[in-house]
Amino acid sequence: MISLYWIAFVLDLIVGDPYWFPHPIRFIGKFISSMEKIIRGVVSSPIGLKIGGFFLATTTVLLTYFSTVFILRISKGFHINLFYLVNIIILWTTVAAKCLKVESKKVCFALENNDIPLARKLLSYIVGRDTRDLNMSEISKAVVETVAENTSDGVVAPIFYMFLGGAPLALAYKAINTLDSMVGYKNDKYLHLGYASAKLDDIANFIPARITGILLVAASGILKLNVEDSLKILIRDRKNHSSPNCGYPEAAAAGALGIQLGGSHHYFGKLVYKPTIGDEKSSVSTEDIRTTINLMYVSSILSLILFTIIYWVVKYI
Repeated sequence: MISLYWIAFVLDLIVGDPYWFPHPIRFIGKFISSMEKIIRGVVSSPIGLKIGGFFLATTTVLLTYFSTVFILRISKGFHINLFYLVNIIILWTTVAAKCLKVESKKVCFALENNDIPLARKLLSYIVGRDTRDLNMSEISKAVVETVAENTSDGVVAPIFYMFLGGAPLALAYKAINTLDSMVGYKNDKYLHLGYASAKLDDIANFIPARITGILLVAASGILKLNVEDSLKILIRDRKNHSSPNCGYPEAAAAGALGIQLGGSHHYFGKLVYKPTIGDEKSSVSTEDIRTTINLMYVSSILSLILFTIIYWVVKYI
């Protein structure tokens, strides 16, 4: 099975997430939207929405997990090679390294062409903050933060869960991630309905985020960046984030690059205070975006190597 995980990762590096492919996340997203409408049609009180949000999170994750198990069993019943193929396809859809690179470089190219309005528009597709007033450095910083954070959420965490429980658990993790992306906002609309989803995402990312922080430090050494500052800022600023997890990869990346991330930003028209991460030795530029993408790829490969070694050690103890 280990070889399937590596094949799925390489497939993502080559193919990414083509728009024409019926990605499982689309179906999960539609289910979440449908369930949200049903829940809001039944309850409206804060406690009712919290209970409904717990039901939404539970049903989404369990349905995703057991549907995947069912599909794999059906495919195995037809032919073992079909089972392997379906496994690879599902695993491939859980990793988002190339998609993260492609979407980030779109913003990078717009900035390098001095098309700030386009860069703001493209950035709005991948971040939750308001982008309409951001300057070039602020846009670059937002992309660096997104790539660093999603090195954990979009790559290392899915790989971690596929090693832990195969395709069903990896896709169940993606369901948790999708729940948080859709209803996990701490605004008036989702404060109660999204409470369970946000907490579940925090729990699911607790271990992967910390592993990612360490791997990013290692990756900074391989890429001949500032490995000492990467480790120093990881230790010092890892908790300087509203999320209990996002600060780890962002701090490691900020130290490696010698830049400052975080700070207050507008979300849905409201100013949200965030402490800073890292030391501002230089302003954030498009070159930092490209370097963070490289950090993402190296740390992702390191995670595969690390989890493979742990898997074989545990298996033969």
